Amino acid sequence: MKDARGSTLVEALVATVILTTGLLTMAELVRVATATNTVARNGTLAGFLAEQKIEQLRALAWEFDASGMPVSDVSTDTAVQPESPSGGTGLQSSPLSLQQNTPGFVDHVDGGGRIVGRGAQPPLAAVYTRRWSIEPMPSSAGPAVLIQVLVTSVRNRGRADQGAVTRLPGEARLATLKVRKPR
Repeated sequence: MKDARGSTLVEALVATVILTTGLLTMAELVRVATATNTVARNGTLAGFLAEQKIEQLRALAWEFDASGMPVSDVSTDTAVQPESPSGGTGLQSSPLSLQQNTPGFVDHVDGGGRIVGRGAQPPLAAVYTRRWSIEPMPSSAGPAVLIQVLVTSVRNRGRADQGAVTRLPGEARLATLKVRKPR
């Protein structure tokens, strides 16, 4: 029986261990790729929501009229869709509104980008909280305001929810300067 060919039990076990290791490694790679894709998707949506709010605030009046008098929109409500010409805060100063949910400078958005609330507490449907601040620049910089938008997930952010405005993975923070221009 010297010509008998086949696998021994040890060879079968080694092959099984190699196959199992390969399958477990592939499963871990799929898990990591899925988690990375989720963070990237959330970051992209947060960036889009921040850019949307920046553009909405930049469109508000902050200029000089024909006689040289400053014109500032301080009443447009940008925390509703579509925005309302009154009942809001427009470009009013709000230097600390990035640290906490400040009515008039916050809205809560669902996963599809629709505003579902605008109070201090996010509603159950909210996925993101979008805060913005308007800060006048020192007079040496000219007639300008700094507009900042921070989009965070509604989940507990740990230390970042205690007054810090740190951007965590999957979140977005944008800033722009709006300078008063003649009409």
